[in-house]
Amino acid sequence: AINVLLDPDAATVEKARATNARLREDYPDGFALDANHAPHITILQRFVRKEHLDEVANAVTKVLRTEHSMKADKEHPWECLATGYYALADKDLRLVGIVIEPTEDLRRLQQRIIDAVTPFAVEKGAADAFAPRFDGGAISQPIVDYVNNFVGSRTGMNYHPHLTVGIGTGDFVDALKAEPFEPFTVRAVSVSLYQVGDYGVAQ
Repeated sequence: AINVLLDPDAATVEKARATNARLREDYPDGFALDANHAPHITILQRFVRKEHLDEVANAVTKVLRTEHSMKADKEHPWECLATGYYALADKDLRLVGIVIEPTEDLRRLQQRIIDAVTPFAVEKGAADAFAPRFDGGAISQPIVDYVNNFVGSRTGMNYHPHLTVGIGTGDFVDALKAEPFEPFTVRAVSVSLYQVGDYGVAQ
């Protein structure tokens, strides 16, 4: 289970980690944004065979070398706007992220990466394709379904980029979402390829 993702700039990472710290005060069993849970903006999640990883990486690299919108410079940095928080319910908990406003450049990049990875894609992936949980627990079925259904339901005009920041309890997250949110610019500094872990983390 792979995630082709954007690595955000240091200022964005700092904001994400600050929110993550607040969430972990509320729910200490949630994950930290650290070396094993990289802050990121997903472009594409798919299942591929392990022996094809080098070919997948080469295909994505070829796209990036010809994608002019990704070639940031001081006058035209590749950027988008963070506009607020979202939360997905998981029983009494909430998976929290920062909403990123999609751009036409980002949607075009996503489609080109989908096209590049499709020859190596495997349909109907299972839980054993994910990075194992550190506590030895089972990978949740919703994240397996999420990756299986990513193309189509979360691509093109259905693509809603975001930066996942952690897990909190329902009441705490409701209060967090009700706070004023000052939009800020998110800049991509690189593109990476990760294995997906539980909750969709880049592990």
